[in-house]
Amino acid sequence: MPKPLQYKAGSLIYFRGDPADKVFLLQNGKVNLVYQDIETGEDVHDLVQQGEFFGVKSALGRYPREENAIAIQDATAMTFSVPEFEELAAANTRIIMKMLKVLSNQLRKVHKQVSSLMAKEEQSPEAGLFSVGEYYLKNKKTNHARYVFNRYLTYYPSGKNAAQAASKLQQIEGLGSRAEGPTPSSNIGTSPAGGQDEAANAYYDAVSFISQQKYQQAFLAFKKIMDANEDAEYVAKSTFEIGHCLFLMNKFDECINFFTTVITKYPKHPELADALFYMGQSYEKSNKKDQARTFYNKVLTMSAKGDDGTYVKAKRALNALEG
Repeated sequence: MPKPLQYKAGSLIYFRGDPADKVFLLQNGKVNLVYQDIETGEDVHDLVQQGEFFGVKSALGRYPREENAIAIQDATAMTFSVPEFEELAAANTRIIMKMLKVLSNQLRKVHKQVSSLMAKEEQSPEAGLFSVGEYYLKNKKTNHARYVFNRYLTYYPSGKNAAQAASKLQQIEGLGSRAEGPTPSSNIGTSPAGGQDEAANAYYDAVSFISQQKYQQAFLAFKKIMDANEDAEYVAKSTFEIGHCLFLMNKFDECINFFTTVITKYPKHPELADALFYMGQSYEKSNKKDQARTFYNKVLTMSAKGDDGTYVKAKRALNALEG
């Protein structure tokens, strides 16, 4: 039987990638749907109005959620199982017409974006390198972003994004060291300088595959760095990224095993909190909620900074579990 659920402002109703087994009807408050634009990769925000359904497409299609649903004000939503919603829609043609209109608009938008993407040439190495720098800066990985933008200016001093890369470096210098902890080498060890540039280039090439959602190619590239074992810093970083790729490919048991290796081998790894968070996510997606809570709580004990990205994600995930 449909029932109302209460959500406090800032709480997550569901994550992108979650199983979709319910349809929601917003009764009061405000809910924001956040998903990635397939053309630009930027976050898109859709505000759900009172009296509107959301979560319909993935629930009826029986595939994972494509967006995050976040209550931006205290909200009440009526929840329907898929059979309950189908029964309601069958008895009310007005609901069917409204859903068809929404889905038609969404399909037109997707068709336009796909057509635009197909018309574009594959991203050039120059553009890819600059995109990696922007990705790191957006995620507050300032040391990584600094390295990539410096590399960009070394390889493409007259490139079309050279002025922007220089501006981004000035922005990073203005931030100082507040936005990111120690550089990876400070906790992992050092390597001979001769092979470091080659390892770094291979590493950031692999990262660019992730930014393009080519997870299997990224996985193989990181594994090649790890197997070569030529630079301790980038071997350690690549080991972590292999676990990240496994998570992105929905190989949750393998992801947990890999991150267990990372934690054991590199107890002071700069990405330790992220590794713990992905382990929690893997347990949650494997329907092992008690283990997921353990790892989310571990992330929260590692940092008291409420503005830390991993801290915020773990807090939201834990709140969603408890809710």
